[in-house]
Amino acid sequence: MAADDQITRPSPMYMQVADKLAQAIKAGDYEPGTTLPSETQMIERYGVSRATIRSALAELRSMGLVMTGHGKGTIVRGGRIPAIRVDRSIDRTGDRWQLPELHEIEPPTVTRTRLDGIPAELLGQPDGEAFNVERLLRHGSNGARMAHRTLIPLSVAARADQLAKTPDAPLPEVYQALTDAGHELTWIEHVTARTPYPDERTTLNLADTAPLLVTYRITLGSNGAALLCEELRAPAATCRLTYPITPPAAPTKRPRTKAD
Repeated sequence: MAADDQITRPSPMYMQVADKLAQAIKAGDYEPGTTLPSETQMIERYGVSRATIRSALAELRSMGLVMTGHGKGTIVRGGRIPAIRVDRSIDRTGDRWQLPELHEIEPPTVTRTRLDGIPAELLGQPDGEAFNVERLLRHGSNGARMAHRTLIPLSVAARADQLAKTPDAPLPEVYQALTDAGHELTWIEHVTARTPYPDERTTLNLADTAPLLVTYRITLGSNGAALLCEELRAPAATCRLTYPITPPAAPTKRPRTKAD
């Protein structure tokens, strides 16, 4: 029998519904972190039974496109590379530090705080006092909001006069103040994610189920001691972080001698 003569049966109704929803998700009609329409809404839209809708949702779960949140409906998983590229590089030209530009929505605020949680752990200063510099940023390409804060331990600021005077200076100037104080700077960044707090959802315009990317960038001095902690919070569904990778220089090999 020729292939063209073979008779194929139509796919089950639940598979047709699942295919339509999968196409809509992949097309971006439903963003990662958002909730699909309710079962009742889909019954009305597709003209099928509740059992068919539930089978279709089970198929989407098996495809890895959605997950079910207790009391929150069916949530779209992140399956595509987020659109916004957040450049996390640090460059130095001569005696000037350069960072990718992010627009400040409003002037930074400075307070004094006591270190706790992850920043205190990474800085190795539990209960130490620090300047807390809060910034609300906007990405230039589409206006996505991000929150940034810099924690400068008072013990570090005391050894760098410019930091003590203007802790809310732009970060390149902060790095320069540390360099002027005799430090050769290196960095390590820790990246995690969590559910946003209510005030973060409001400030960053996030959906209730949208995850939050959180990075902790630690500036290290010449002796490897932690000097600063920068915390960046960005919408995980729309932002991706990019980093240049610079391998450390290989140690210089000592010439072999007869004694070796």
